[in-house]
Amino acid sequence: MRRKRILWQLYPSYLLVILVSLAAVTWYASRQFRQFYLDRTAADLHARILLVEEEIRRELSAGRDEQTDSFCKKLSRASTRITVILPGGRVVGDTDNPPAEMDNHADRKEIRQALAEGFGRSQRFSHTLREELMYVAVPIEDKQKTIGVLRASIPVTSIDRALAAIQLRIAAAGLVVALFAAGVSWFISRQISWPLEELKHGAERFARGDLAHKLSVEDTREIGALAETMNQMAAELDGRIRDVVSERNQRDAILASMVEGVLAVDAEQHLISLNQAAARMLAVDARKAPGRSLREVVRNRRLQALVDGAFSGGDSLEDDIVLGDPRERFVHANASLLCDADGRRIGVLVVLHDVTELQRVDKIRRDFVANVSHELRTPVTSVKGFVETLLDDAIDKPEDARRFLTIVAQQTDRLSAIIEDLLTLSRIEQDAEKAELAVEDCPLKSVLEAALGVCRNKAARSGVALELSCAEELRAEINPPLLEQAVINLVDNAVNYSGKGSAVDVEAGREDGSVVIRVRDRGCGIPPEHLPRLFERFYRVDKARSRKLGGTGLGLAIVKHIAQAHGGRASVESTPGVGSTFSLHLPGAGSER
Repeated sequence: MRRKRILWQLYPSYLLVILVSLAAVTWYASRQFRQFYLDRTAADLHARILLVEEEIRRELSAGRDEQTDSFCKKLSRASTRITVILPGGRVVGDTDNPPAEMDNHADRKEIRQALAEGFGRSQRFSHTLREELMYVAVPIEDKQKTIGVLRASIPVTSIDRALAAIQLRIAAAGLVVALFAAGVSWFISRQISWPLEELKHGAERFARGDLAHKLSVEDTREIGALAETMNQMAAELDGRIRDVVSERNQRDAILASMVEGVLAVDAEQHLISLNQAAARMLAVDARKAPGRSLREVVRNRRLQALVDGAFSGGDSLEDDIVLGDPRERFVHANASLLCDADGRRIGVLVVLHDVTELQRVDKIRRDFVANVSHELRTPVTSVKGFVETLLDDAIDKPEDARRFLTIVAQQTDRLSAIIEDLLTLSRIEQDAEKAELAVEDCPLKSVLEAALGVCRNKAARSGVALELSCAEELRAEINPPLLEQAVINLVDNAVNYSGKGSAVDVEAGREDGSVVIRVRDRGCGIPPEHLPRLFERFYRVDKARSRKLGGTGLGLAIVKHIAQAHGGRASVESTPGVGSTFSLHLPGAGSER
């Protein structure tokens, strides 16, 4: 249903009241004027009767009917009709018509009333004169005896014309008053509706969120009080919204800064909200996920079962879940029931702890223990076996004894190298943790030349050329012995895995404010699946070849920790069949470590 504006509810009602009131006043005034004129006319006719009453009495008393009629005819010049009627109703005199032609008037109202009450009055249409007349009649008495009735009449047409003119003036005046009243009503209606319209527009601005807008306070007490109340309501609402927004922002900031993933689902298992950490773990868009089904967003049976169990059982549950998209993640999930103020179950809150790194570290630890045990067990077992052989009379055979002792010496050297590398790693880590690594701003070319000098003899025996490209002015804050050891390890590996007649390039330069040292070989390359773990301790791509070349499995781990101790990092790029490039990224001169 279409709603009307208050202006069109107030103004027509005002206008209707005014028009009805004016119509009623006009009708009442017209009736009163008409009655006044009729009363005045009746009084005037009565006065005229009194003027001729004495003459008519004498004629009637003498029984001279013809003289009575003649006297009445003489009065015909006046505008009043005079009629004389005997008590029996016979007309004996009339100003306009012969009495003999006139009907008996005994049944006329004014005649009967005059005879009964002494005065008669009536108003009716005269069939004789064909017009509306007013009649006034009084009895004529002689010696306490009624000898006739004297009646005077006059047409009321003139009265109607006069009343019509008066009514026309009243109507014109009423129309002027109505127009004026309509204008005043319109003004009053606007004065009432305009503040309400302003209140409506202000409320619409409040609804759009513009709570800082202030409504103008009118002089009218009720509307002014309403405007003040709405302003106060908007101010309080604005304050509460600010508090809610502030609390929401704080909550969102807390959730966004959490490392743990947090997600909430309702009773129908539609996502209510989730933070960025949860979105990253579940590989979903945090802006599009809310409102969607958990089964649709996360296709993981164990997580779904965890949520179902928490909602149905009401207890907090936890489980380890593996998320495999886009890469495998290990997550420890805690699910607890969400309840409203009345204790009704409204959903489930799930907290996800990403334990992928812990799993990786634990796996590295297990691999390290297994590798170091294996690396140490091999030479120890070899030494023990050959010593037992020597003890079993092999010592009496000089050639065998020398061969066995040579092998024991080699395995002892291997054990010593492993232990030395482990001690080096431990020392580098401790210095880095304590920030005790001594560095100095010095040129890199001399350090790189020293490292290549150590490796040249081995490279020459393997038929591998070593080439250096480094500017004289290139400097960095380094610990020269440690950096030299790192470069030696990289060059030594490059020589071991390069074919005869190939070359190993060592380059150093600046990139994006850092100093980068690259060692590039043209060997067999490394498969991509091994690259992420290449810098782990005792990790070998080809275990048999690595041991054959005499490596301890700790060289690249030492390189990585030396780079980290300098505030940098180590990286590798490799293509099977093409070669590998190992890089050390170090802070430039004057940079913070």
